[in-house]
Amino acid sequence: MPPATLWAELLAYGSAVSLSPIHIGLLLLLLLGPDPLRRGGWFVLSWVLTIAGVVTVMLTVGHSLLLTMEHGSPHRTGLDLLAAGALLGLGLKELLERREEGDEPPGWTRQLDRFSTLPLPLLIAAGVGIELASPDDLFLFARSAGVMLASELSNSQEVLCTAVFTLAASLALLLPLLALALGREQVVPLLERGKQLLFRRGDVVVAGLSLALAGYLGWEGLLGLGLV
Repeated sequence: MPPATLWAELLAYGSAVSLSPIHIGLLLLLLLGPDPLRRGGWFVLSWVLTIAGVVTVMLTVGHSLLLTMEHGSPHRTGLDLLAAGALLGLGLKELLERREEGDEPPGWTRQLDRFSTLPLPLLIAAGVGIELASPDDLFLFARSAGVMLASELSNSQEVLCTAVFTLAASLALLLPLLALALGREQVVPLLERGKQLLFRRGDVVVAGLSLALAGYLGWEGLLGLGLV
């Protein structure tokens, strides 16, 4: 069984991935629109399969290239510092845009209504594309694969850890979908309020999460270089 520290890191990184305001906002629009369970269900399934697939590819590449991911190794230290820089830039960008927009909803919210009306295949393709283009998500996928590689797990343990990470990274999408399936009349008003709150404060969530992760990964990178 993998150690508790590995579980803790996978759950933490997965939870950070799950807080994707763009995907949560798009899912809420789907659940409040026509044919919500079918369209929302396929959207969430594509999210789950994309996460599992990306992490599996990263693990396969890591094994084939014999990447070392122990603390202080060049690969892990380089990844930590690169991720910290990218996340710091993303967090500062969101804060600056929030300041410029004032009380207006973030710019990305104005695109979600158009995405939510796309035919299902295009909707899924757009969701996957946004997910793969997100630098914070990609670095979190890489970091999660890295800690699994560093733990030198068996194949079955890697499958289990990938499943746990994927579940943690999908909870914020799975819970609204399951809630709607269990009780539409009671849940719809809550989804509507959640959508309004997310559209007002989603960029603040992205900025705060990005800056917190940048600080943590930057510290890890400096530790790996022996500078602190």
